[in-house]
Amino acid sequence: MAAKYINQSRFTVAVDCIVFGYDGQNLKILLIKRAFTPMVGRWSLMGGFIAKDESADEAAARILESLTGLKNIYQEQFYTFSAPNRDTRERTISIAYFSLIDIKKYKEPSSEYHAEWFSIKDYPDLIFDHTEMVKIAQKRLQYKATSHAILFELLPDKFTLPLLQSLFEDVYGTSFDKGNFSRKMLSTGLLQKQKDKDKAGSKKGAFFYKLDRKHYQQNSHKFLKLVPNPNSLL
Repeated sequence: MAAKYINQSRFTVAVDCIVFGYDGQNLKILLIKRAFTPMVGRWSLMGGFIAKDESADEAAARILESLTGLKNIYQEQFYTFSAPNRDTRERTISIAYFSLIDIKKYKEPSSEYHAEWFSIKDYPDLIFDHTEMVKIAQKRLQYKATSHAILFELLPDKFTLPLLQSLFEDVYGTSFDKGNFSRKMLSTGLLQKQKDKDKAGSKKGAFFYKLDRKHYQQNSHKFLKLVPNPNSLL
């Protein structure tokens, strides 16, 4: 058995997941009711402790699957929260992730989680430093989306340009000119126009598009020009 480091404190290490979803109108986060003390019954991010035999990434994937029923979804580690007094019970370091899912694919979890979607603009007070986690995750999402096509993870496989514009506007908290947004988005060359239309909003309808996933990795930097002032997100 390998020797342990001597004269070193022992901490618990957890992961917390900020789960972003989009319902066609609003960017949302998924919250649960905390099931144990301290702060039992308060709204919380989905989280848990890292097991001895797993990495932080594996723990985050396990916890996310237990909540959403989904596997292999987009998740990214973005920050480590390590303030000595962040957890009132004992010293706990939390590795935070944000995840992106299509709400329509989300499966309702068992009732023990009491999970509920809240608008990113209006959600309840959260335990510990979870509100800070959400704010930093939102900034990270905005910044990452300037050079990567990650926002498409929030959409169905087929989508319209008005739906895409609505998503970008809600993520960045701004308005885009319809004509300019469509022109810039199409100029990336990453949208594949489909033959069918969504006629739910009007008789004329709007064409569906799909993301060209085969080529978007090398061209995803083109999304940078869609954001008014990307430097403000740093």
